[in-house]
Amino acid sequence: MYQYKYIPVDTGGGFLSDTREHRELIDAYAAEGWRYVGFFPVSFTSHGGISRVDLIFERSRKLPT
Repeated sequence: MYQYKYIPVDTGGGFLSDTREHRELIDAYAAEGWRYVGFFPVSFTSHGGISRVDLIFERSRKLPT
């Protein structure tokens, strides 16, 4: 069984926007035992650009003994 964590990240919404926040977040959560599995766009600009995504992480859930 897995547990999931969803982290919102603003992308800037522009064509070729350069944000590196996602790399820092992925590295930080990996250090805590989370595995990056993908992203889901949750907000868009009026021109159809993605302005916010949820980064999705998973890790094994410890089952009660």
